[in-house]
Amino acid sequence: MKTFSTIHSDLLYNLRYHRPKLEKDLDKSPNVAYQQINQISNFVGSRFQISLQLHFPNSSKIRDVNSYGTENIGIVVDKFRKTFPISREIIKQKATETLGVIKALDAYMYEGKEGLKIIMDTGRIEILPGSVHLWCNIDENVKNFMDWLMEEIYFRLK
Repeated sequence: MKTFSTIHSDLLYNLRYHRPKLEKDLDKSPNVAYQQINQISNFVGSRFQISLQLHFPNSSKIRDVNSYGTENIGIVVDKFRKTFPISREIIKQKATETLGVIKALDAYMYEGKEGLKIIMDTGRIEILPGSVHLWCNIDENVKNFMDWLMEEIYFRLK
C-alpha cells in the first residue's frame, strides 16, 4: 500500500544506508551531496510512482545530515491534476482533527486550480490536488495526516 509512512520509512532507510557516502560527498562539496540526495529521493520516489524531493530552503541545512528526510519534503503524484477528488472543507477538517491548532487557508486558486495551505506553529503544509509540500518537521501527527491525504486524495484515483 502506498502510504506516506511507507514512503517516508523507505526514504529514511535509504538516506541512513547512504549516510557515510553523503558525509564524504558533503566534505567534498555541498553540491555533490545535494546531487546524491536527489538520486536517493528519485530512487525512492520511483518505487512508488511519485516524484520525491528534499528541499533545503536554508542552504546551510544541507550540512545537517541528521535532518535529511525529517523535514521539507515535496511529493508530486500527478502534476496535471487541478482539483481535489473531495471537498477542500473535508481536508481542512481532517487537518484540524489530526494536527491540532492550525490555520487552514484556500491557496493557489487560479485558472481552475485548487489548493490549500495549512499553517502550523512549526511550519506549513501546502496541499495541491497533485502534490504536497511539507515545510515542517515530520512528526507522528504529520505522518497520520499525510497517510490520510495519500489514501483520500493522491492514490484514491490511481
